[in-house]
Amino acid sequence: QVELVESGGGLVQAGGSLRLSCAASGSITSIGEMGWYRQAPGQERELVASTSSSERITYREAVKGRFTISRDNAKNTLLLQMNSLKPEDTAVYYCKVRIRAGPGWGTWNDYWGLGTEVTVLS
Repeated sequence: QVELVESGGGLVQAGGSLRLSCAASGSITSIGEMGWYRQAPGQERELVASTSSSERITYREAVKGRFTISRDNAKNTLLLQMNSLKPEDTAVYYCKVRIRAGPGWGTWNDYWGLGTEVTVLS
């Protein structure tokens, strides 16, 4: 059993900052790629940023220079520091984590959090 719990969303004025956190717990053997996605109302879910197990990082073009993704492997936690927020960043943010879990060596699966809402006011 694996659980992802996100926190840190909220309401902020344009230009403000928020820090999202995603903590993984359960019978975890290993963690692979970790990523943040977002889905605005009426829009497709899109990748915001991701970090591989070797910490190769990719960002969506629209957030480069404003968002920073990081991972704490000791705490099975993924972070997203969001600065200079814009109204177009308004969305529900989800973390997705590739985790090996279960009895023995376990099996690899992708897990999603339930999402945390970010609203940026103009």
